[in-house]
Order: sequence, then C-alpha cells, then structure tokens
Amino acid sequence: MTTRISITALSLGALLSFFTSARAENPFITSIFTADPSAHIWSDGRLYVYPSHDIDPPRGCDLMDRYHVFSTDDMTHWRDEGEILRASDVSWGRSEGGFMWAPDCAFKEGMYYFYFPHPSGTDWNQTLKIGVAKSTKPASDFKPAGFIEGLDGRSMIDPSVFIDDDGQAYFYYGGGGRCQGGKLQENMVQIEGKMREMTGLIDFHEATWVFKRNGIYYLTYSDNQPAANRLRYAISSSPLGPWTHKGIYLQPTGCDTSHGSVVEYKGKWYAFYHNQSLSGQGNLRSICVDELKFNHDGAIQPVIQTKATAPANEAPEKTKGTITYEAETGTVGNSASSENDDSASGGKSVQNLHLAGAFVELNQVEGGKRGGQATIDVRYASAENAKIRLLVNGADYSLLNAFATGGWSKYNGHTSLTVPLGSGATNTIKLVGGNGGVNVDSISVIPLNRE
Repeated sequence: MTTRISITALSLGALLSFFTSARAENPFITSIFTADPSAHIWSDGRLYVYPSHDIDPPRGCDLMDRYHVFSTDDMTHWRDEGEILRASDVSWGRSEGGFMWAPDCAFKEGMYYFYFPHPSGTDWNQTLKIGVAKSTKPASDFKPAGFIEGLDGRSMIDPSVFIDDDGQAYFYYGGGGRCQGGKLQENMVQIEGKMREMTGLIDFHEATWVFKRNGIYYLTYSDNQPAANRLRYAISSSPLGPWTHKGIYLQPTGCDTSHGSVVEYKGKWYAFYHNQSLSGQGNLRSICVDELKFNHDGAIQPVIQTKATAPANEAPEKTKGTITYEAETGTVGNSASSENDDSASGGKSVQNLHLAGAFVELNQVEGGKRGGQATIDVRYASAENAKIRLLVNGADYSLLNAFATGGWSKYNGHTSLTVPLGSGATNTIKLVGGNGGVNVDSISVIPLNRE
C-alpha cells in the first residue's frame, strides 16, 4: 500500500512554546540519551542546558555527536531546542567523526560561544582540541569558528567558561589528573598569556565547572573513584586559585563517570548531573537536576539525588501551528499493519513495529516557506520498553526511547525530537521498528518559532 498525503497548512512562526516533557523528576530528558549538562541563564529569562549526546546504540564513548540544547522557564517543562552542531560541521575535525564530548556555552557582547572538545586526527587522544562555534542566538545558527590555539592536545577535555562580574572571561579544561585555567581575550577564542595549573585540588579527574557565590569562587570537578566518580568542590578568593579543597557534594550516580554544573535560577541554586537510570549502561546516560543548598559559611550541602520510579508519559503541549497525523494515513510497510482500531485518536494504529524493517512513513510533509526546526512527537502504546528509529528526509536521527505505557492499547506514551525540515511540501518522516514492540497512534509535527 502506498498513500501519498498532501499537507498545506503549516506555519513556522506560529508556535509559542513546545514542551518535550512535563516532569519535575529525574531524568528530565528521556527521549534521547544525554550527559555532561552545562546550564546557563540568558537574557530571555530561560535556563538553557547544553549537554553531550550519547548516540544509541553506543560504541563506548566513540560515537558521541549531534549536540542538542534544552531549555525551561520553570524547571519542570523542558523544550528541545534542536541540534546545534555535529562532527561533520567541523572542518578541522577527524574524518571518522564522533568524540563530541562535554561542551559549554558563554555569552558576551551579543554573541554566544559554544565550546566543545573534538580530535583533529585518528589518534584522538593525542589530537584533542577545544573547538568554538558562534551564534547570535542561544540555541540555533551556530557556525564553527576554529579552535583555541596553543592548548595541550593530550587528554585535556571538558571546556568550561566563567565570566566574572567585571566582564573578564576565564577558560578552564582538564583531564588525566590535570586542570588548567587562564584568561580569555576579548574575542573569546584566544588565551591571554599562558594557561595556569589549578593548584589545591584533591584527586582531580575531569569535568571542571566554575561559579561564584557571595564573593567566593567555586570549582567543581569529577574525582577518580574507580567506576563510581564523585563530584568534589574547592573554593578560592580568585578565579584562578589557588584552591582549597572542601569535600564531596555529589555521591556516585550509578555511572562510571560524573559530570555536573551549578547555576542559580529564580532564587534557587541547582546542581545538574547525569546518571544511567533509564538504560543501565554507562554509555547511555540521562541528565538530571536537583536543588543545591549551602550552609551559612558557604559550604555546599550534599545533594539529595531524586529519582522517578518510571519515565513520565505526559503529553507535550500542542499549540497553534501543530499538525497531527494518524499513523495509518502514511505509508505502512514490511509487515507492519494498521488494523487495530482501539487507538487513542479513534482511528487505526500501526502495529508490529517490533519486526525488523517494519515502518510507517509520512510523505509531502510541509515545512513552510523557509523550512526550519520542528519537533516530531510520536504517540504510542507499548507493554515493554522499546525504541523507534527516526529518519527525516533520509537522515538517521538514531533511536528514540519508547518506554512501557502499561499495555499495547494504552496510548499515553510520547517520545520526540526536534529536527530541521526543508521548505515546502518536500519532507519525509519515517519511523522504523525492530527494536522492541511499539504500536504507533499518531505523529505530530510542531514547528519551533525562530523569529
């Protein structure tokens, strides 16, 4: 069966807001696997998180790629802002791609600077560089702008940028037991003078993060506890130390690794980190956040890690501009069927996506006059944890998590990803099965406003 559908009414400027989930529990992003969250508040009042992306299925940490950004204005509803950079965008990067590890972002004088580690050669550990991409927007239109010259390319990763009250920017990075910091020049892509060793840190491993509170500078980092890194912190009266170690503020999260950031938002402080609670695998991680509290003397209290008993399946908010298609209106093939009529939308759901090669496809999806980012939201039912492969215009966006909803006819499951669409009625969206049982009820296309 081949069914072509023509869609004519999709406005890219119509969306006011899109929420990927409505949950206050952890992990707070569940559709894809993410790690190493770097959190910032920008002038629009939203909190933005810049994590790394664990590609599913993984191959160690080699394949990490395709940075997405997530944002919120209430610490409960999170919006997938879409992908901002991938290895193939980096002209100086290794031809094999991958190795897009923990990033950070900074803002100065109208420009956002996205910092990311990436190797320039096949021998990745000897050729690591810290790349920079620039944009006038916090979560789109980033363009690579080379890398920071003069840094040690061996094992030094996890860039972090702190801008002090006087506007001076400081750059930090580290790995393999070494942590360095230095001043950034006004252009934010060159080091002023030489990098300095950050002294006074006990058992430093990686994951540097610097913030300031009540005149005290804090440097947080991951330690070397085998197979169960913890997050430690040190304090100083200067952004470049020397530092005084104060203790552990985040115990192991279940992962071999740990990586975090700290930020104040709307009067409360928050600790961001990752765990492996959704996958049980240390290379398929998920980002979390919990409140961070301080004693009167400035000491950080141990973070209480909160966990959900199961991923939430609350529907994303659909606003003007959203178009929803019943799954049966597309092309269904390779033994997938659309004969079940107990779907939530009142139509027929597409079943048998557990079979290898089974798929449902929507053709001639309208992308508007200029195209742009849109969130693809899939509504489904499943009695088991499964995954759906998403292809948009032939590009493979890896696997989306589809967690058990409590039964094959309970269509309260939602999984989503924000991707680019081309202009006009030229787009194709394809869901491919073979990774666990999923019955697909509908597919919503929700344009993300960039105006």
